[in-house]
Amino acid sequence: MSSKVYFTDFHCRPGESHLSKLERLVRKAGFENIDFQDKFVAVKVHFGEWGNMAFLRQQYARVICDLIKSKGGRPFLTDCNTLYPGFRDNAVHHLDCAYMNGYNPLATGVQTIIADGLRGNDEREIPVEGGKYVQNAKIGAAVAEADVIISLSHFKGHVKAGFGGALKNLGMGCGSKKGKMEMHSTGTPMIYSDLCIGCGMCVKNCANDGVHIVDGKAVIDEEHCLGCGHCFGFCPKGAIDCKWDEAGVALACKIAEYTKAVVDGKQAFHISLVVDVSPFCDCDPGNDVPMIPDVGMFASFDPVALDQACADACAHQPIYENSFIGKHAHDHHDGEDIFKLAHPDSEWEAGLDHAAMLGLGTRDYELITI
Repeated sequence: MSSKVYFTDFHCRPGESHLSKLERLVRKAGFENIDFQDKFVAVKVHFGEWGNMAFLRQQYARVICDLIKSKGGRPFLTDCNTLYPGFRDNAVHHLDCAYMNGYNPLATGVQTIIADGLRGNDEREIPVEGGKYVQNAKIGAAVAEADVIISLSHFKGHVKAGFGGALKNLGMGCGSKKGKMEMHSTGTPMIYSDLCIGCGMCVKNCANDGVHIVDGKAVIDEEHCLGCGHCFGFCPKGAIDCKWDEAGVALACKIAEYTKAVVDGKQAFHISLVVDVSPFCDCDPGNDVPMIPDVGMFASFDPVALDQACADACAHQPIYENSFIGKHAHDHHDGEDIFKLAHPDSEWEAGLDHAAMLGLGTRDYELITI
């Protein structure tokens, strides 16, 4: 059976706004049927890397959180720390970045919690029922302990996953540092010797004798390292990095399995805004111009159907000539996958198929325009 996906565009009549349209959309989609009373509600968003200007404005999150509070819920905005060194690789910097980008309690009306804690190691292991790639997903503790999950995602491109929508927002976004390491790589981490200062923090915090200091620099012991990624959170210089070597199909399927762990047994609802569709993730410290015109807002209880509907809508848009895929502007066929044009090695369809197999939803949908 197909799932219902609700849609509204960005056109506004006099006296109307994008915010009022978002509220009307989620109400029509059944958002108020969720039992929010006295529940901790994790509203998973991407706060945007500092310098990126394509991330969702905080006003959208305010609308959703206000609606949850009106139904007796206890919402909080959340995300997990990044695996790569950057402005959001620990909770202190992550909160600084979120606040500077507008995601602060004054603007949103709720608290912002970094789900996997100070160093990205505060996690809960959740079994993945039916998982082929992952047995136990490492999920940020605040997300794992929430009663209800709301995904509010900016639909855009991604160099490895093809695009970032509901599945990636929840699957990759809710993984701790260990979880992100598990999704992105099948092996051990790497060390940039030019950044390493030989402080030994990685050695002190490795339980497997997987790293040593040799001639004043950290060196991975390939025989003993388990590739867990625990050391990432303790390097003060960001000298430890992932090899980013996971193949496209496996990455997409692992994201689906992590999403399964996040929502399993919980009430969940998913919203995606197809706006400022940059070819790259909001993790990028900058963003390229949009590849296509803004499309609108989508909402569904089914994250698989939602991602499919958003991808289909993007495929029916004209391509901007000055964009990352501008060379295809005049030979683009209606319905052609723009994310494959941008990132030919990505395998997002495999992820949606795997998510459907796991029982997360279906790629078949009925689009209901509001």
